[in-house]
Amino acid sequence: MSATGIGAPVRRKEDQRFVTGQGRYVDDFNRPGQAYAYFLRSPHAHAAIRSIDVSQAKAMPGVLAVFTGDDLAADRIGGLICGWMIHSKDGTPMKAGPHPALAQGKVRYVGDHVAVVIAETLAQAKDAAEAIAVDYDVLPAVVDTAQATKASVQVHDVSPDNTVFNWHLGNKDETDAAFARAKHVTKIDLINNRLVPNPIEPRAALGEYDPGTDNYTLYTTSQNPHVARLVLSAFIGVAPEHKLRVIAPDVGGGFGSKIFIYAEETVCVWAAKKVKRPVKWTSDRSEAFLSDAHGRDHVTHAEMATDENGKIIGLKVHTIANLGAYLSTFSSSVPTYLYAPLLSGQYDIPAIYCEVDGVYTNTAPVDAYRGAGRPEATFVIERLVEKTARELGQDPAEFRRKNYITQFPHATPVIMTYDTGDYAASLDKALELADYRNFQARKQDSARRGKLRGIGFSSYIEACGIAPSQAVGSLGAGVGLWESAEVRVNPTGSVEVLTGSHSHGQGHETTFAQLVSDRLGIPIDQVSIVHGDTDKVQFGMGTYGSRSGAVGMSAIAKALDKVIAKGKKVAAHVLEASEGDVEFKDGRFGIAGTDRSLAFGEVALQAYIAHKFSGQELEPGLKEGAFYDPTNFTFPAGVHICEVEIDPETGVAKIERWTAVDDFGVIINPMIVEGQVHGGIAQGVGQALLEGAVYDQNGQLVTASFNDYCMPRAIDLPSFQVGMTVTPCPSNPLGIKGCGEAGAIAAPPAVINAITDALGHEDIAMPATPQAIWRAAQKARMPMAAE
Repeated sequence: MSATGIGAPVRRKEDQRFVTGQGRYVDDFNRPGQAYAYFLRSPHAHAAIRSIDVSQAKAMPGVLAVFTGDDLAADRIGGLICGWMIHSKDGTPMKAGPHPALAQGKVRYVGDHVAVVIAETLAQAKDAAEAIAVDYDVLPAVVDTAQATKASVQVHDVSPDNTVFNWHLGNKDETDAAFARAKHVTKIDLINNRLVPNPIEPRAALGEYDPGTDNYTLYTTSQNPHVARLVLSAFIGVAPEHKLRVIAPDVGGGFGSKIFIYAEETVCVWAAKKVKRPVKWTSDRSEAFLSDAHGRDHVTHAEMATDENGKIIGLKVHTIANLGAYLSTFSSSVPTYLYAPLLSGQYDIPAIYCEVDGVYTNTAPVDAYRGAGRPEATFVIERLVEKTARELGQDPAEFRRKNYITQFPHATPVIMTYDTGDYAASLDKALELADYRNFQARKQDSARRGKLRGIGFSSYIEACGIAPSQAVGSLGAGVGLWESAEVRVNPTGSVEVLTGSHSHGQGHETTFAQLVSDRLGIPIDQVSIVHGDTDKVQFGMGTYGSRSGAVGMSAIAKALDKVIAKGKKVAAHVLEASEGDVEFKDGRFGIAGTDRSLAFGEVALQAYIAHKFSGQELEPGLKEGAFYDPTNFTFPAGVHICEVEIDPETGVAKIERWTAVDDFGVIINPMIVEGQVHGGIAQGVGQALLEGAVYDQNGQLVTASFNDYCMPRAIDLPSFQVGMTVTPCPSNPLGIKGCGEAGAIAAPPAVINAITDALGHEDIAMPATPQAIWRAAQKARMPMAAE
């Protein structure tokens, strides 16, 4: 291993500009003549719009224009789309209601976009928005996920019962048969609480139009700028694709919420031509709470069947998934194909049947949030496995071990074929690091101090590297999920890598450069990574689903193979040798069996000089591109163990220990991977203990600020003990599985399993706030008091 190659804990190259305040985010860009947009948002969760009077607003100082949905419709600007078609179990397509960028005739959630004011300053735009007179006919709202289909309220005309789809996966008959012969059946009811993503950088958009070239430019906080350009051009109709440039510069966190195409960026780029000025919008935190796509929000009933030997033989799951007021870009895929295929977890379960009802409510749209479907599936299976072990009187670790998959490849009853893994190895290492054998002694010590101590397990698995294209296409995806790369070698031997992946905190400028340094034998500071600009990178699918390493880096690896292959041709000409005798090792091209060789940089220079090339058999230059479409998903897996101590007098739960043992395949940079694990756990702990978006019965978001929505802080988290096991992934050339979402997937069930273990009963839901835990602790005491 070289000092900067694969496996080295290289410090992140990009942090120099981030920690010194030199990062360039969308809000840092300002264009000549720039104007400012402010969106008037609905104060009602559900209302018909009788009329909108913008005349007074247009006359306000500094106002350049006021637009409503009618103006977009007049220009034939289409609505926002959902790019993944789901069919119900009866074969009918999902019921997708219209999603205009500015409301047309009706608003469907608090924060829905009613109009936009464009003015010389943001303050003037805000003042003018207050002068817009909207005559609303307020309608009843539906916000309860479980009651959405039973409500008299109808969110969209196309869906009379507010059902988007009734979807299923698995074999019902085989699962029913398994339950019929079961020795024991465990049942559980779960709520996966709604979350607000809250990346540190709010969303922003800056649209610009050049009348001389008829070209548009959009600066936007996007995890996938190429997909944004495709949707804005081909589906929404803002501009022809070749006339639209989308730039996503530094992005300060995304967690899924910046994958989607939103109304604000659509309106800003469209309005720039209308007002003949660049138009800028930056969200404030209140807008982010109301209008960023939320995550999770499932209501689930699940049952697990076991035989007389404690082997799991069947699983039934019924989930109601709240999709909010509109279908967001990928929302339909999250509770279906990103959820149910992971319900087997790490376990050899022969029969699984899952039904999912996707529903509309008068709430913000719900879409992918860190893990996207995988955390929801893991919460179901790991809470159910834990409860089953308790009901059977078995040690939860050994019950898991008994039911682990041990032979690979393994085809689950719900589509997936796991390619490799060693789940028992991760469990063994986690038990050792967590000092599991001495847990009872620590529990007794807590009891002597009047505290409750519990331990919880989470044996998670996830499907990452969201691909291959043929597979996702057969499941309803409207795009392929390959990735692209181009490696440009300069005459001096320095290298530029153009990647269709994007970075919003993952450290790609370092890890991608490590791969290049490792393969080409050049210093890492001679490698630059270019991403996030559709005029520089031809096309790419962006970053989400832990796909950047497994798919994005694999594309780079393929392009590097081509660079090395051409380098051998160049070296053969220069060294006057047969190409078959040229080998490349440690950054040098040499003739096998001799001491004659050229450094990589020397060969790069000769490729551009081209003096030694005879005829037309070798073109000058050294630049190669590649597209990579993987053959399978990747399957990171691991075991997290959470140990909590609860004060029953206050309900405060303190996480005393956290052990995480993960199998991410080949590790490029262990320091960055460990950081990703830490961040994911923090978000998972946030969901389990602190975070929860709550709407009242009128559809008002009552957790619409950090005063009411509690984010995890350093004091809420312990020092994490992180370990790794490695089974290389066979479905990509680098053996990478992905790491970015693991902590957020594993953490919630580990925390709740620990809390329920401490309490001695299962009756607590996320977020397990001190108030909720205190009430649950009093319930646990009631039988004791009765005695």
